[in-house]
Amino acid sequence: MSRLVVSVVVILIVVVGGLFLLSGRTAERPVTQVEKQVSLANLQ
Repeated sequence: MSRLVVSVVVILIVVVGGLFLLSGRTAERPVTQVEKQVSLANLQ
């Protein structure tokens, strides 16, 4: 096989492997609630 064909095959394998790796990652992050004290003077 020529070098061009080998190069294209290697690039395709790397791209497909990268897509599988990225698809396996969890994109969602758990929601965290932050409670903050607010003085009553700010509410009026």
